[in-house]
Amino acid sequence: MCEQTDSSRGGGSRRSGIQTTRRATTAAATTPRSPACSKGIIRGRSMAASTSCSRGKIKAPPIIASLVVPLLPLLLLALVAPCSAAAAHGGGGGKNATAFFSAGEEREAYRRIMARMARMDKDSNRTIQSPDGDVIHCVPCHLQPAFDHPRLRGQRPEEEPAERPRMLAGASDEEEEGAVFAQAWSDGGRACPEGTVPIRRTTARDVLRSSSARRFGMKPRGSNVRRDSTSNGHEHAVGYVTGDQFYGAKASLNVWSAKVASAAEFSLSQIWVISGSFGNDLNTIEAGWQVSPELYGDNSPRFFTYWTTDAYQETGCYNLHCSGFIQTNNRIAIGAAISPTSVYNGRQFDISLLIWKDPHRGNWWLQLGSGPLVGYWPSFLFTHLGGHANMVQFGGEVVNSRPSGSHTPTQMGSGHFPREGFNRAAYFRNVQVVDGDNSLVPAAALRLVADHPGCYDIKGGYNRAWGNYFYYGGPGRNVHCP
Repeated sequence: MCEQTDSSRGGGSRRSGIQTTRRATTAAATTPRSPACSKGIIRGRSMAASTSCSRGKIKAPPIIASLVVPLLPLLLLALVAPCSAAAAHGGGGGKNATAFFSAGEEREAYRRIMARMARMDKDSNRTIQSPDGDVIHCVPCHLQPAFDHPRLRGQRPEEEPAERPRMLAGASDEEEEGAVFAQAWSDGGRACPEGTVPIRRTTARDVLRSSSARRFGMKPRGSNVRRDSTSNGHEHAVGYVTGDQFYGAKASLNVWSAKVASAAEFSLSQIWVISGSFGNDLNTIEAGWQVSPELYGDNSPRFFTYWTTDAYQETGCYNLHCSGFIQTNNRIAIGAAISPTSVYNGRQFDISLLIWKDPHRGNWWLQLGSGPLVGYWPSFLFTHLGGHANMVQFGGEVVNSRPSGSHTPTQMGSGHFPREGFNRAAYFRNVQVVDGDNSLVPAAALRLVADHPGCYDIKGGYNRAWGNYFYYGGPGRNVHCP
């Protein structure tokens, strides 16, 4: 955990109360299609895995290697830059590009990213090789990318808020203790040392896989959270609340290894906290899980965060790819894979996320259920979210690039329709919002909408065990979704 110093007051630090215990429940659901059977859910189980590293036996002459190896990515970038510039949409359907960057801009963006990564390698005081191939750097809290921001240089993370949202009366211990989820890199209880945060290594391959180095780590321009339109092939099945002042949101959602048809597409499940006019002044804070071959290079579901203050134009990024989100947790790696995941007709694994605004300092915090804090978005990043949100949204999103002229088979959630119910369909449960009194209350006015119900649908309800809930998702291309 970071030593969290309230730099604005110059005052001390205190130890975090991060929870490291996790409880798994293995009882089978008595009625497979009933959300009340949440005892069949397992949270936070770790997977035993091993890894080995091998070193190549052939070495290039040191002078040649030192000159050529650093230049190889730049030479490749010079070849692909014209294509990247034409597809500077930023990923997820680059054929709808809305901006063009010169080869020089692309190369400069690449150099900046690589310089940041090289500095992170240097600053790291421990490196962890994950069984799934990721490399995790343990970087001192005050040297993470957020502190490159002019307003944060020389500072350290703030103290934990003295007051957190008040939970609903009768919230089950099982649900809240299940807040901490497992990641392969931390198998066996591994964690970064106190005072550091785990950061997934970004490689040259990651950047070159992107349709634009200039927009690496950013969502596509033209992404839209309005529910009266579909833009740039983004399709949703979501529940949302609007028409009030919101100060946060909370839900538990099960995690699936959704199949994504191409590197130009992604599938995600998340919470959106939204404010603005839905024009270019749109502010969002987002967190959940996603499968994105372009961003991560594989098809694993990964824990992610996002933010923007200008409707995905020039501000914001995924995870820690820019100066924005400040991580304080030394046990959760943003961008790392979540493992294990839910199994069709089998065990269900879910994560509980809470995003909320500190009523005293104004920062927006990310928390795992009622458990440990992950970090925060500083209030100064935002315009409209500097006050409150006017919309909160929960659910799934996919990119449909229409390969071969037909709808993509990329899955949302489990890849099965909501009508299949528990153990088979993806869900959000205990859907709540934070009100002006800093209390969690049910999202009772939740509206459900699917952009294309024949491809991805959504069905909701309420019961005492799950509160407000909904099932969502689907297989994409099928006879009802050509």
